[in-house]
Amino acid sequence: MSDSNNAEILMAQPRGFCAGVDRAINIVNEALNRFGAPIYVRHEIVHNAYVVNELRDKGAVFVDELHEVPKGGIVVFSAHGVSQEVRKDAEARGLQVYDATCPLVTKVHLEVVKMCKEGFTVLMIGHAGHPEVEGTMGQVKEGVFLIEKLGDVSALPFSAEEKIAFVTQTTLSVDETKEIVEALTQKFPNIVQPRKQDICYATQNRQDAVKFMAPQVEVVIVVGSATSSNSNRLRELAEKLGVPAYMVDAPEQLKPEWFAGKKRVGLTAGASAPESLAQSIVSRIQEFGSRHVRALDGVVEDVTFSLPKNLVD
Repeated sequence: MSDSNNAEILMAQPRGFCAGVDRAINIVNEALNRFGAPIYVRHEIVHNAYVVNELRDKGAVFVDELHEVPKGGIVVFSAHGVSQEVRKDAEARGLQVYDATCPLVTKVHLEVVKMCKEGFTVLMIGHAGHPEVEGTMGQVKEGVFLIEKLGDVSALPFSAEEKIAFVTQTTLSVDETKEIVEALTQKFPNIVQPRKQDICYATQNRQDAVKFMAPQVEVVIVVGSATSSNSNRLRELAEKLGVPAYMVDAPEQLKPEWFAGKKRVGLTAGASAPESLAQSIVSRIQEFGSRHVRALDGVVEDVTFSLPKNLVD
């Protein structure tokens, strides 16, 4: 076990909930307060098991598809956004919809629609099967193509003369998209880039915080669920910086051997992980040996997003 005199847990700043996640959870809670249970939620509201279980206990029912929602029922769309087909389906079924799509994701949706209308072929950098990618690509019937890895760029059948633009999944890291973006700009010198990289401020800030923290610690713990794209990126980033990193979404997943002989532990949390969970994981680490907790310097986020008008009116 660690020498208790100077053993520390360094807390990354910022970490945990971003404004989009905060808003999405508030929407489900507000709907439960106003209408009572059950409130149906299409897909996990955010990718965090702790949050989902907490809302389930309050009466939220998570479904994969809209046919599982009774006719006329209340449904919340998750923070990741949905395709136009899902919206039409909800309307056809007479469902009362509250949309928890993150406003930054909505911004990408609007960009895709606009560019397709202007005759661009749109390339989306992202992970196949991720709900955000499905929602974004589903804003238009055709004209959006997925780029998952560097090799996909050389396989693109378009000429450099065509009107081509790209967008990215908001939860990817700048480092992860950098190579692909460079390859795209080489192959298509006139490619239209997003006005500002579509990687959300929170993803970027949390990664910058890990870059600052990693050189100061011997092991990194990322609070986040396996389904969370941005939490996985934080773990990968720490490992890329040469620090062993583990991702957990419950205190009992921690193993004492991870901390044996390590003086400084770094802790961060993905954008969908609540601070209460991070604190319970800190307490569990302290059970393995006395450690002082120290908050690191970093960006203080003050972004907030308002609730949908149809929920607050």
